[in-house]
Amino acid sequence: MLQHMAKIDDLATEIERQIRTGQLAPGDRLAPVRQLADDRGLAPNTVAAVYKTLAARGLVQGEGRRGTFVTSRPALRMPVDEPVPDHLVDMARGNPDPTLFPDLAAALKAVPSKPLLYGSEQVLPTLAAAFRSGFDADRVDSTELAVVAGALDGIERVLGAHLRPGDKVGVEDPGYSSVTELVIAMGLRPTPVAVDAQGPTPAGMKTAIEEGIAAVIVTPRAQNPTGCAVDQERASELRQLLQRHPEVLAIEDDHAGPISGADYHSIIPELVDRNSDATKDRRWAVVRSVAKSLGPDLRVSALAGDATTIARVRGRQALGTGWVSHILQHIVASMLTRSDHQATVAAAAATYAKRRNALQRRLAEHGIPTASSSGLNVWIPVDDEASVVSAMERRGYVIRSGASFRMDSPPGVRVTVAGHDHDVLVAAADAMADILTPRSPRRGA
Repeated sequence: MLQHMAKIDDLATEIERQIRTGQLAPGDRLAPVRQLADDRGLAPNTVAAVYKTLAARGLVQGEGRRGTFVTSRPALRMPVDEPVPDHLVDMARGNPDPTLFPDLAAALKAVPSKPLLYGSEQVLPTLAAAFRSGFDADRVDSTELAVVAGALDGIERVLGAHLRPGDKVGVEDPGYSSVTELVIAMGLRPTPVAVDAQGPTPAGMKTAIEEGIAAVIVTPRAQNPTGCAVDQERASELRQLLQRHPEVLAIEDDHAGPISGADYHSIIPELVDRNSDATKDRRWAVVRSVAKSLGPDLRVSALAGDATTIARVRGRQALGTGWVSHILQHIVASMLTRSDHQATVAAAAATYAKRRNALQRRLAEHGIPTASSSGLNVWIPVDDEASVVSAMERRGYVIRSGASFRMDSPPGVRVTVAGHDHDVLVAAADAMADILTPRSPRRGA
């Protein structure tokens, strides 16, 4: 049964990816069930189940004898994480460790009891100052600043400020699936940018630029799912590429910030050479979230950018939601300005690094290389994602297939290390090694 379900999920993910990337356009007819079953060596009922799954997601629709067609505006999958049974170790969800968050109860006491009314300023001055302090430490110009409801909200607002439906957007491959799906939901076209241990590759960025991208979204550290981080040399190479193409809107999704365990190196030319004629008209933005360091339920992120971008974001925000709740802003400001905040963040970053290293060292002892250097996850290249995920579950561990994160890149699986101690991580690495490098049977056995 597990193998049957895995085959359905693999093929459904592959077809969904083809729809997301435009290989299958609205109105295209899918291969007949029996034809695709013969081509893939699958049972017809397996392919029929795949088409049923895609139809339930709103991606395709059946038209009787005419066949199955891609819908005119495909709905995107709404991922719902099923509860992980108590007997299994959850290493799939990508959550931070709540025991490493600062004290929320103390921050709640800082919220004023006097209610705010319409006409209040969008951004709390104490919060703006706290965010600017962090940006200043990394030489990010935060003269123009907006507060948005999470990193993805910031990315959506920046894209909406400059792009129109049909524009191409460079997205990391493998990369965060919600970013890719957001791009599609906005009527934009995702274009893969290859990623290695140092982030987007210069060749991948160059290819995407040549394909006519209007914007690119890069995660400078704690990249999801790979855990890669842009180093100084790679940042310089990417800046040089973008320097020659000021028409490309550059967005950095620094969602994990200081708890990522890696230094921040920007790919945005304007942040390094602010007086250059080639950068004075550049459109750019850096978004930083507190979700990983303070808690995902605090839907507060800072957005720094050029004057035009931030003005458009704040203007559109004023016409819609108006502002991010000042109650949340007070809570976050209180947490960020605590005297022990820097020590708390440093301790969390060190703990995540220790857990990452525990899993990676054990895998390396088994001859399984990994390249993750930051964040909460470790990416492990595999040949068959579905079979590895199923095999790990049989051994007691739930991990995430890489299929939803990929466009053109090779397969892999994502293992979240954030909430687990050394012994659990070592045992999980041993289980993974048993799957990927099975031992030869003993003689006479």
